[in-house]
Amino acid sequence: MHREKTPADKLKQIDQDFGWIDRISWLMDNQFKIGGFRFGLDPLLNLIPLGGAIAGFGTSLVLVIAMWRNGASPKLVIRMLLNISLDAILGSIPFLGNLLDFFSKANEKNIKLLRQHYYEGKHTGSGIGIVISILIVFFLLIAVTLYLIWTLFSWAFSLLNGI
Repeated sequence: MHREKTPADKLKQIDQDFGWIDRISWLMDNQFKIGGFRFGLDPLLNLIPLGGAIAGFGTSLVLVIAMWRNGASPKLVIRMLLNISLDAILGSIPFLGNLLDFFSKANEKNIKLLRQHYYEGKHTGSGIGIVISILIVFFLLIAVTLYLIWTLFSWAFSLLNGI
């Protein structure tokens, strides 16, 4: 006869299922220690122009996809994608991005979100509110950029007409 799994059994299964994700996350964000400071392969990879950023983002993306395929909610997946995207964007800033990579630990944040999702029932739902917020901010940035370009060109043409 098949018995129903207890909550403790379910949590043990989750820990087993996500163990490899936790290990890769640790490798990317916390594997090495100098003094009291921990860092992983991610900031070291990002010292290689473009290739390191692609490798780090790709690894993080594979982790998020694995979490999604194993039952992470859409809202959680969106938050995780935002974490790794922000990490990649900040990491792409020359020189400053290399320093920020030692402090920005997207994989560690994603593991924390995943644990909150499974153990505390947080970050559930569709995530449509997050997507709408991102789209609004995106379109506002485009509108402001277009306005600034229009203003710049208007000013430049007014200078040319004065010559």
